[in-house]
Amino acid sequence: MNTSTRITMTLAAIVTFGTLVAAPVFAQTTTTNETQWQKDHPRRTEVNDRLKNQNKRITNEVKDGQISKAQAQNLRANDKTIHGEEKAMASQDNGHITKTDQKALNQQLNQNSAAIGK
Repeated sequence: MNTSTRITMTLAAIVTFGTLVAAPVFAQTTTTNETQWQKDHPRRTEVNDRLKNQNKRITNEVKDGQISKAQAQNLRANDKTIHGEEKAMASQDNGHITKTDQKALNQQLNQNSAAIGK
């Protein structure tokens, strides 16, 4: 075997090995990016931002004495249930929620939001 053939075979082996090593990393990166996109999906983001906002409102109303700690605990439990439903809905639809899911979650959030303001 001459030197030129050895170099060609060595380079081919390196490229093949590099492809085998890089493929799972690329697949993982794609999956990670896809997972992040799903978490950042506009309908999910809107629902989760509302949950965060309601949690801040609950905290402020406890500080101001407008609601008791027990009331705050109940309101947070409601929001936690809503968040669990959001995650379950997303798991059924490839990581995002449908418009119908969003509407149902927003109705629940509206009820809890009204209870925060009382």
